[in-house]
Amino acid sequence: MSALHDHTHCIADALTRAEALCAERGARLTALRRRVLELVWSSHRPRGAYAILEDLSQQDGKAAAPLTVYRALEFLVEQGLVHRIESLNAYVGCADPGAVHSGQFLVCEGCGDAAEIDDPRVGTAIDAAAAERGFRVQRPTVEVRGLCKSCQENPR
Repeated sequence: MSALHDHTHCIADALTRAEALCAERGARLTALRRRVLELVWSSHRPRGAYAILEDLSQQDGKAAAPLTVYRALEFLVEQGLVHRIESLNAYVGCADPGAVHSGQFLVCEGCGDAAEIDDPRVGTAIDAAAAERGFRVQRPTVEVRGLCKSCQENPR
């Protein structure tokens, strides 16, 4: 991420949009679900459930069960507020939670950041290739690994 990036704005915007979307859908964004969403958005790096669980207990002083965190993450995924990065078994905040789209991610192997992209051509290509084989796509997720601009310019 850029040095000029205001990440607190990302978190505040994500929480505001989540509250509005859940209210619109009649879904309950409980205090725990909201806090888990906030912790997912605490970085642009994918966050695992156990890292979130650890943050909950350290920062909030409350012991939460792993199942509780997994249920909160499941709710957030179902509502389209976060995406699961399958290869990392971790979660990132959704950049456009109000829109139906497939998960396409650029995952940096240098710094660990994940950037969500939504190129309809990728989805169209996947759907066409699947249709040729008689396959019905249910949950397309594309993960591309490489190096972000910052890591290319400043190798570790």
